[in-house]
Parts: sequence; C-alpha cells; structure tokens
Amino acid sequence: MRHLIAAALVMLMPLASLAAPPQTAVLDVQNMTCGLCPVTVKKSLEKVAGVSQAQIDFAKKTATVTFDADKTNATALAKATTDAGFPSTVRK
Repeated sequence: MRHLIAAALVMLMPLASLAAPPQTAVLDVQNMTCGLCPVTVKKSLEKVAGVSQAQIDFAKKTATVTFDADKTNATALAKATTDAGFPSTVRK
C-alpha cells in the first residue's frame, strides 16, 4: 500500500510544477476619495477569477494584487476597478 501511495505522489509532482507561480501587480487607482472607496475597489478585484489577495492603500491610492497568471492578467485587474468606477493603471 505504501508503494502505491508513493508512486501516486511521484506521478502527481510534475503536475504541480506546471502551475504558474503567483504574480503581483500594483495598480495606481484614481477617484478614491472616502473610506468606503477602498472596500469597493477590493471587492471588484476579488471578483476576478485567479485573484488570491488584494490589498488597498487609501493613502497611496494603490492596490497590490496577487493573482494566478494562468487565470487573469494585470490588464483585466485594471479593467475590473475601472468598471467599478475607479480607473486604474498598472504601475511599471
């Protein structure tokens, strides 16, 4: 039984290496003027498939987003905030 489990784990290891490492993008977000705005920006980003974390800095007017590059990209993240009323651009 142990050999069977070990063999299964060895076979699954290559699949894990195919997954892309998480990516991080920083967005410069416009129109955040009140304390509720970051909540809306965060929710809009968390709805994007592949986003694992979104941190909003109201003082700096930025959003730092960790995401799966196989499921989304920085352009889609900027579109999500823009569609929510907070135009953003990807920081280079």
